[in-house]
Amino acid sequence: MATVRVGSIVLRVDNLERQAEFWAAALDYVPREERSDDFVALRPRNGAGPNLSLDQVHSQVQIPPRIHLDLYTDDQAGEVKRLLALGATEVHWSKRPPDADYVILADPEGNRFCVIDTTR
Repeated sequence: MATVRVGSIVLRVDNLERQAEFWAAALDYVPREERSDDFVALRPRNGAGPNLSLDQVHSQVQIPPRIHLDLYTDDQAGEVKRLLALGATEVHWSKRPPDADYVILADPEGNRFCVIDTTR
């Protein structure tokens, strides 16, 4: 029987260069192959995990997003600080519980993602 797995998550972007720089630095990913004028596939530097593909196609950011990334870390405060320095912004959500194990951020184009504290 055949099996399937997530090979790539595709994110629509307006500014391909800026988003590629942000996500490559955020995730420690590198380009998988030569990029085209409107598409780049980033892969984990260490080879483990799905690709993140960036497709330059204008689309409206949906709030709340239909899908988002959860990034796991054992240094949530340090990673949030690093991601903010790369150009992310913090998203405040009135329904976020005070004891939440996640912080909501958005990339430079407003695509939301969560930074999850794995030490809890």
